[in-house]
Amino acid sequence: MIELYTWPTPNGHKAAIMLEECGLDYRVHPVDIANGEQFAPEYEAINPNGKIPAIIDQDGPGGDPFTVFESGAILIYLAEKTGLLLPGDPRRRSLAIQWLMFQVGGIGPMFGQAQHFRRFAPQPLAYAIERYSNEAARLYRVLDKRLGVSEFLAGPEFSIADIASFPWVERHEWQGVALEEYPHVHRWCATIAARPAVQRGMQVPQI
Repeated sequence: MIELYTWPTPNGHKAAIMLEECGLDYRVHPVDIANGEQFAPEYEAINPNGKIPAIIDQDGPGGDPFTVFESGAILIYLAEKTGLLLPGDPRRRSLAIQWLMFQVGGIGPMFGQAQHFRRFAPQPLAYAIERYSNEAARLYRVLDKRLGVSEFLAGPEFSIADIASFPWVERHEWQGVALEEYPHVHRWCATIAARPAVQRGMQVPQI
């Protein structure tokens, strides 16, 4: 059994989609980040960074409970645990990890800042909105170029790289992006959105 600590954000959805795709049994523990529950001492004992998601694998390595935090690390851990969604071939495996890191280091932080300054900042800051919206558009161009030559981010097969980026792209309107301007991303997004496990994961947690 996997204990999933999460909230309905793109990073939280990444972990839930992965669990659904892998067919693992899991129990959901909502962590209300709007009310600061991620900073409670009992949660910071699980994730010292005070972020969601985090998991506790009750049947971890050696059969003992094992905690994993950081969404990208969770995807890799579950892929290695199940042998799913991370290719075994060294070249294809590296591609999947490269595109996962692209999401973790680029898409997540930049799309997140674009969303914050466009939707949640207490006062509109034109410089910040322009800066992060422009960077989000640049990253969409990178995605569109890649998906123009590859069915999925890491090659012909769906992988953890796609799981990582999809929940962020799914919120494209929050970033001020019209997905129709990126036809290859649009095609890819529709393909992934049609997967039953993705649909289920995007509903976790139900609040």
